[in-house]
Amino acid sequence: MSSQGILRLSHAEVRVPDLELATAYYAEVVGLVVTRTETNRTFLKGWDEHQHHSLILSEEPTYGLNNLAFKVMELPELDRLAERVESAGIATERFEPEVLNPASGTVVRFTAPSGHVIDLEHGQAQVGNGLSLINPPPAPAELKGMHPPRLDHIFLLCEDVDAITDFFRNVLEFRLTEQILADDGHQLTTFLERTHTPHDIAFLTGPDGGFHHLAYWVDEWNDLRTAADTCAYHGVTIDAGPTRHGATRGCGLYFFDPAGNRNEVYTGGYWFDPDDEPTTWTEAEMGRAIFTYKGQVDPGFMSVHS
Repeated sequence: MSSQGILRLSHAEVRVPDLELATAYYAEVVGLVVTRTETNRTFLKGWDEHQHHSLILSEEPTYGLNNLAFKVMELPELDRLAERVESAGIATERFEPEVLNPASGTVVRFTAPSGHVIDLEHGQAQVGNGLSLINPPPAPAELKGMHPPRLDHIFLLCEDVDAITDFFRNVLEFRLTEQILADDGHQLTTFLERTHTPHDIAFLTGPDGGFHHLAYWVDEWNDLRTAADTCAYHGVTIDAGPTRHGATRGCGLYFFDPAGNRNEVYTGGYWFDPDDEPTTWTEAEMGRAIFTYKGQVDPGFMSVHS
């Protein structure tokens, strides 16, 4: 993968009313690694992520998404992307390292046309994955819960999917992998990537600033079964799955954290090259695009978390 531009999804900051309860859930049930605790924030990561965090829990009265961030490898690339955002008529704010938190790198922050606050970050602190760089075992001992190795993607909602898709493609240099088109030709849902995977981010028609789910990667279908068993054991509400998606050809399990934020563990998909053509689904087949086996989407699954 090239170091030019955005490398991948870096992290998300999510609101939770009860920080202690949410921290216990993400550490013991999901199985993320706690890297730092503060009075009103907890920082966590997947066990195989080397950077300091991929999730920030922020104690606030409501649930939902505060911001999301993408990793930029080179500082000149961060400056170049900031200029592209500003040339699109969007104001940016720059934060030097360790201003937003003790582990943060240099951050360029802006509000996208979809209403979401987005950070472009270079140089977040690296803490390693708990394994030696010489002759390591496959994984650390004593992993807990679902223990996903890394963050995979985020799924958001906004009123004008066509416009935000154009912004991500033409300004942030993402590639469109799949889309669901309405009968009138407008985009109902789009899937965009920077990592050659089916999606690093996706947008669904809904209210601006809407948050659908944050997804962590697991290695195979059997890990989804284990995740479902873990949810059942801990009394965690399962929203959908384990199931297969038509769009992305991936498999997933959806469930809720104690605050009401929707999580997914996801696996599968395919490799997408920059010169590949996107796949299009029609409005009539939207149910099969989301849930291949059922062929329909329950209205509750499309609910908004803003």
